[in-house]
Amino acid sequence: MLMVVSIFTMPSCHTSNATKGAVIGAGAGAATGAVLAKNNKAAAIIFGAALGGVAGALIGDYMDKQAAKIQEDLKGAKVERVGEGILITFDSGILFDVDSYSLKPETQTNAKKLAVTLNKYDDTDVHVLGHTDNTGTEQYNLTLSKKRASAIKSYLVDQKVAGSRMDIQGLGETDPIATNDTPDGRQLNRRVEIVIVANEKLKKAAKKGDLAGN
Repeated sequence: MLMVVSIFTMPSCHTSNATKGAVIGAGAGAATGAVLAKNNKAAAIIFGAALGGVAGALIGDYMDKQAAKIQEDLKGAKVERVGEGILITFDSGILFDVDSYSLKPETQTNAKKLAVTLNKYDDTDVHVLGHTDNTGTEQYNLTLSKKRASAIKSYLVDQKVAGSRMDIQGLGETDPIATNDTPDGRQLNRRVEIVIVANEKLKKAAKKGDLAGN
């Protein structure tokens, strides 16, 4: 489903960030969100939080700056600007050992760097989504995915990211982005996603056109 999202987020070489943000916001309305929400939780969160119009363009600029810093700092993560939000995708094998929800040392290093950026751009809500492939029982996968999402949140809280900003969800095997019939597909489905969207304070500021200095 993220390939569908990219249709809305791929910029033209001749389009300014502000114009792009307004177009994305207009295109990411209720109908689009409803279609994407059927099969992709991360996209549903981002499009569900979108304002659109000029306010959406301002939020897009805010997210551009944050995404650039995250991309610079994180290793082994895919950072995408989607609509008015940011989607960070980690292969769970980078974060955790098999059947474990203890963070690897390199994961802790990444999380520390992410926390610095989240604390700088603190007018956002953060959703941590844990996913698995379909190997094993559905209940086991659901529990493991929630524990992994919780482990990420707990570590970010240790790095002074406010817990009230963060929501966790364990989705188990219910939200695949690839087939589970191949090893490569299963690897893609074993992932942790971090979704960053504007909070209510940022939305109000954007509606007033008051994001100068952010």
